Order: sequence, then C-alpha cells, then structure tokens
Amino acid sequence: MTDMQTPQAAAGAPTPSLISTTLLIYALYGAAAVIALAAHGLVVIAPLGGIVGLVAIIMAHVKRSDAAGTWLASHYRWLIRTFWFSILWGLLGGVIFVLLFVVVFLGPILAVGIWLATTIWVLYRLIRGYLLFKDSKPVPGM
Repeated sequence: MTDMQTPQAAAGAPTPSLISTTLLIYALYGAAAVIALAAHGLVVIAPLGGIVGLVAIIMAHVKRSDAAGTWLASHYRWLIRTFWFSILWGLLGGVIFVLLFVVVFLGPILAVGIWLATTIWVLYRLIRGYLLFKDSKPVPGM
C-alpha cells in the first residue's frame, strides 16, 4: 500500500517562527499598499509607505532561504515578485507621466491609470496570497 501525501505534507513543515514572520511580511506589504493608496492625495505620508514596503522586501529576501522546501517557499516568491513588479509598473507610470506631460498633457492621466491598476493588482495578490497562507496552502504555479 502506498502512502499518498498531499503536496503540503510532502514538503517540509515550516517552523512556527517562519509562519509568524511570513504573516508579518503580508501585514507589512498590506500596510504599505494601503499607505500608498492613501498617499495619492496625502504626499506627506508617502515616504512611510515606501519605508514599510522596503522593510517587508528586505525581510522577505532574508527569510526566503529559510522557507525553501516548505509550502511557504511559494509565498516568498509570490511576495517578492509582487514587490518588484509593482516597482517596475510604478516606474513605467512615472516615465509616461514625465514624457507625455511635456509632449501632450496626457501623461498624468495615463500615469494615474497605471498606478491605480498596479495598486489594485498588488491588493489582489496580497489578498489571494494571504487567503492561501491562512489555509496553509502554497501559491499555485510558484
């Protein structure tokens, strides 16, 4: 008789400390996303969102190796990719803002659209990742 294991059971079990750290990283990313969303109208608090996001990405990169071989490994890839792709889209929005503002005043409208879409995408990924995390499931496809 063969012992059928789920993918979660086949992977190593993460330590309670690593689970808590991962939850903290999700919380920090969530706080950074909410701060960034609020900062679109309140420039004074914008740097706080950046600092919180930087703390989260540093923690994710430092703890990534600890998660290797566990169901949490996919969450770390998910969170790290979410951060770096959001930075990429944010920079693209900034470039469009500057280039098209000079040429056609259309830049700010397109840039805000890109930044809004990026914010919605980040929130979706954080919520989806957290829901899988709370059920102790890996992120599919990671």
